[in-house]
Amino acid sequence: MPHRAPAPTRLTLRRPDDWHLHLRDGAMLRAVAPHSARDFARAIVMPNLVPPVVTGAQASAYRDRIRAALPEGARFEPLMTLYLTESTDPDDVARAFLSGVAQAVKLYPAGATTNSHAGVRDLDRVRPVLERMAEIGMPLCLHGEVTDPQVDIFDREAAFIDRVLKPLRRRVPDLRIVLEHVTTQDGVDFVRDQPRNMAATITTHHLVINRNAILAGGIRPHYYCLPVAKRESHRIALVQAAISGDERFFLGTDSAPHTDAAKLQPCGCAGCFTAPVTLPILAEVFEAAEELDRLESFASLNGPRFYGLPPNEERITLTKGEPWTPPASIPTDDGPVTVFDPGFPLHWRVEG
Repeated sequence: MPHRAPAPTRLTLRRPDDWHLHLRDGAMLRAVAPHSARDFARAIVMPNLVPPVVTGAQASAYRDRIRAALPEGARFEPLMTLYLTESTDPDDVARAFLSGVAQAVKLYPAGATTNSHAGVRDLDRVRPVLERMAEIGMPLCLHGEVTDPQVDIFDREAAFIDRVLKPLRRRVPDLRIVLEHVTTQDGVDFVRDQPRNMAATITTHHLVINRNAILAGGIRPHYYCLPVAKRESHRIALVQAAISGDERFFLGTDSAPHTDAAKLQPCGCAGCFTAPVTLPILAEVFEAAEELDRLESFASLNGPRFYGLPPNEERITLTKGEPWTPPASIPTDDGPVTVFDPGFPLHWRVEG
């Protein structure tokens, strides 16, 4: 029999970036920002605050608050986004992008997820903004779900692709689009079929849980997120996309902290707080698939390539050893926030 090399116990890669992150504001921002800054060099920061971050001036002010919340000496760059509304000014968007204040625009279908009620109901009303973005090369980050109450929640991503994304691609073909937190085989296949100007982020939690994690044996609200986790076959499709090396797929954790009080109520908030455990979980996923050498592409190279940014020169190292248990929660001045539990032992950890 051929000799098999021993499994690696040490992995060094360029410092990763997070291309979809919720940092919130105020006390929550101060509590969660250090966890992303510890492992990541940059992050696309979501604008769905209350009120949302709509203008370049608001994005600049929010960026200042994020920087003020970072630990002293942290080398972490928040990349800001603008929340697209039907009254967004194309000139303001262009100024924010060309001046370096905003990296992308975020489109939430109205009512699709947390703090999305100011989102878009009619794409025709924002077409001037989208056409200007296509002219200047500014990416659009899409929350890819329809909000039609007649569409089953497990089918809303597939319906969005047919009803919204395909027509959008035809109308504004030069627009650079990120289908965020893709959760289905449908989404993976659509992105793979696009020859240009299309990419997708994949979250940590959608790589390791399916809908059974939320519902089987009792309701587990800390696994409830939007888009909701799907069937096991879809989870497997996401893993295959992540480990494939295809440069159109990259990491966007969608780490979305809520206090336990907000999660554990009759109408609990959607979101999984994965920032403290993302890289160890990813190492487990890629190792199980025997593709550990492709983790750097997914976490550190593909995203910068799509966004037109250089990959990070700084390196980080993960080491494998005895199983360890992350903290069950982190404290904030607003209350505890539960840390995502992948449901299996973690052997990898980030050094330092």
